Amino acid sequence: MSPLLSEGGTFVQRFSASQIYLFIVFMMSLAASTIFTTYSIYYVTELGLNPLQLVLVGTVVELTVLVFEGITGVVADTYSRRLSVIIAVFVLGSAFVLEGSIVWIMHPASLLPAFGWLLISQILYGIGWTFLSGADTAWIVDELGEEHTGSLFMRSKIFGLSASLLGIAVSVGLSQVASNLPFLAGGVIYFVLGFILIRYMKETGFIRRERAPHSSAIRELGKTWVSGAAILRHHPLLLLLTVVTLFSGAASEGYDRLWPVFLMNEIGFPEIGVSMAASFGLISAATTLLGVLAVYMAGKIIDLQKERQVAAALFLLTSVRAGCIILVALAPNFYWAIGAVLLLGVVASVSDPIYTTWLNTKLPSQNRATLLSMISQSDALGQSAGGPVVGYIGSRISIRASLLSAGFLLVPVIALYGRVLRRRS
Repeated sequence: MSPLLSEGGTFVQRFSASQIYLFIVFMMSLAASTIFTTYSIYYVTELGLNPLQLVLVGTVVELTVLVFEGITGVVADTYSRRLSVIIAVFVLGSAFVLEGSIVWIMHPASLLPAFGWLLISQILYGIGWTFLSGADTAWIVDELGEEHTGSLFMRSKIFGLSASLLGIAVSVGLSQVASNLPFLAGGVIYFVLGFILIRYMKETGFIRRERAPHSSAIRELGKTWVSGAAILRHHPLLLLLTVVTLFSGAASEGYDRLWPVFLMNEIGFPEIGVSMAASFGLISAATTLLGVLAVYMAGKIIDLQKERQVAAALFLLTSVRAGCIILVALAPNFYWAIGAVLLLGVVASVSDPIYTTWLNTKLPSQNRATLLSMISQSDALGQSAGGPVVGYIGSRISIRASLLSAGFLLVPVIALYGRVLRRRS
């Protein structure tokens, strides 16, 4: 069939589901890297956040996810995954535009302090994320079928990392002008993505749950949630993965929020004649390039259809991740720290598509988005509970101590993956 189809007297481009999914990943990765490459400079130098506040920002996001994740996941399973994704990108765009506008809202005066406005933007961010979480992968698995998504998730990671390189350059360039501009640019990218998805994203594989006569929308949402909870409760592997995400979330929140501040305030950057924004850009670019290479090699080596290989890979990658966080915490100088940061970024790039593929093959289609949301709630619980503890340690003792505690939080995850591996042997 020709890619150009007549529709209402005009010609429009028809795109496959896999192309749309790769485009979503590309645009969202572009927006994320534009925002987060230099976000710490905006938070620390412009808004003046301390280590505890930095972690509390993430905690607010995760608490919002914890509250809304189950609701939005059920919406995706009950009504439409496409609708859930489109709502998500518009809410995310609004959140980041608000976040980037805080410095302007504060002048000449504001009823709320900057930290208050930041927390409001994070609540919006969390709500937007819950509409996206689970819905995008549930949509593409339904459109293509489980047997075709493993290779697509690997390809999408490479697409995302490639987009991140572009976003890094945009972030560094805009941050040189004003540290809030990357947030505004990222928000605009989300809005553009939303309008494109309205026009081109289709939904053909999703089958709506049959609605009982005279059943209310709330009752239908409740039925979907209860059905998903029953599957999760009686599936040992899914319960185990829920515990994995709990501890993994607790570890990641502390590390993700504090390593840039650790480099800025406790280690220090060498005098190489570039700005702070450019330094973080170079770190992100190096991590991304190495990640692309690592994901490509992993796709050639690991057979995602073989559970034992996947379990072994996740066990090894999580062990390396924990070791890298501890190495960052113990780093005596910049080069030691940056080596561990780069290796950790590469490990995360490889782990994500492997875990996503493995998880989605274990979930029934009818409840996929709901179950993904429930597992994501476990991650949010871990981040919202563990993050403040790690941040408090940083405020009371040192950021080194915070990072060290984050590394040890992954030890139970390693043990659980080891248990899965022994069962598959």
